[in-house]
Amino acid sequence: MNSAPLFWEKPIAELDRGEWEALCDGCGRCCLHKLEDEDTGELFPTNVACKLLDRRTGQCTDYPRRKALVGDCVQLSRDRLDELEWLPSTCAYKLRYEGQPLPDWHYLKSGSRETVHQAGQSTRGWTISEVDAGELEFHMVDREL
Repeated sequence: MNSAPLFWEKPIAELDRGEWEALCDGCGRCCLHKLEDEDTGELFPTNVACKLLDRRTGQCTDYPRRKALVGDCVQLSRDRLDELEWLPSTCAYKLRYEGQPLPDWHYLKSGSRETVHQAGQSTRGWTISEVDAGELEFHMVDREL
């Protein structure tokens, strides 16, 4: 019997590009705008999503061209995970970087892309597009980053 770990259980440095991309749970929370206190550096979440985020599915509507269309879209990479303190605490990239398991609602474990939404971990139902939002200060939310 093969006892090789499932790819999402392997150390993050061992993942190939396809496995790396597959880690994304589709929550869309990394695509929400955050406000930063200029004096303290503290980050505050908002309910305002990037214009490219499909807030129903949690997926980017133009993933291949996102960097060209949204200049401040951050490219996640293995060597930058320790710098990205704004990633959601449930982010699969962050969890695996820290050697922690994926949550049970992650589609790789549950077999369904809907479980992230059912668990209340996605942008579905409580966010607004930056196209319609106006000033970010009016959209701060009491949610964990």
